[in-house]
Amino acid sequence: MTNPLLAINDLKVVYTTAGSVVRAVNGIRLEVMQGETLGIVGETGAGKTTTALAVLQLLPSRTGKVVGGHIIYKGEDLLKKSEQEMRRIRGAKISMIFQDPMTALNPVTTIGDQILESLRIHNGGKQQERRLQERVDELLQLVGIVPSRKRDYPHQFSGGMKQRAVIAIALACDPELVIADEPTTALDVTIQAQVLAMISELKEKLGTSMILITHDLGIVAQTCDKVAIMYAGEIVEQGTVRDIFLSPRHHPYTEGLFGSIPDMDVEVGRLTPIEGLMPDPVNLPRGCKFHPRCRHAMDICRTVIPEARQWGTHSIACHLMREEGV
Repeated sequence: MTNPLLAINDLKVVYTTAGSVVRAVNGIRLEVMQGETLGIVGETGAGKTTTALAVLQLLPSRTGKVVGGHIIYKGEDLLKKSEQEMRRIRGAKISMIFQDPMTALNPVTTIGDQILESLRIHNGGKQQERRLQERVDELLQLVGIVPSRKRDYPHQFSGGMKQRAVIAIALACDPELVIADEPTTALDVTIQAQVLAMISELKEKLGTSMILITHDLGIVAQTCDKVAIMYAGEIVEQGTVRDIFLSPRHHPYTEGLFGSIPDMDVEVGRLTPIEGLMPDPVNLPRGCKFHPRCRHAMDICRTVIPEARQWGTHSIACHLMREEGV
């Protein structure tokens, strides 16, 4: 079997603030193969963005800390690399499309110069300035922006155009892995569809692997090969897109996510919400972290952390799977 491009093993991340410890990521395991798209799905506060920042060692230096696990990229542990070594990886090998294009761009620098910055850092000694400028034009055309607009500033771009510019920056140095952190959240529905279609097309064209972070299972169905469902810093279910969308068995949290998706073929008065709120990461519940919101909760759920049960490529961490003998 081919080795994964990226393997996250038993990753644990905490934030320490004002004497309290926020347990943001609690022992997750994920793999991304070459050319594959992995979708990480969960509510706000599940630990999705923290996981992405840990991969690139971009956690806040004063508060965020990886306290356990390994992040293996092409056989090397990124957590053991120095800041200088990580600078050679960020942008060139692994890049990130940040969540909000409105704040991801420097407001006082032209779009062209912001793309050029990454190219100069990683390729400045190898290529002439003229070739770098030509590469900027190529990237803008690739994401559907007229090259002449490279002299414009971010405030002269619409939200969708800003996101296209952010994607161009992420792709500037032909990275092997792109982490897209909810790349359509700040956009209206029409522009979301355009950006998603463009991301899928570019992925196929360039052969890039991707981690897509989202809270929308509809987006996952369109763009991903594998899915990991994340709750309170843990992976509660994962598998292929077929496993998640067609399997008769699911974690109760995954069922809740599906229940909140509109179905055009079914007449219902309203969607079925997941009752309650995400748990406080400073004081996580014992046992299964989802049990306070789960309508199937049993006594064992309140005291014992469930182990993942595997069916081929599909795994679910839920006591209910063992109780029902499935």
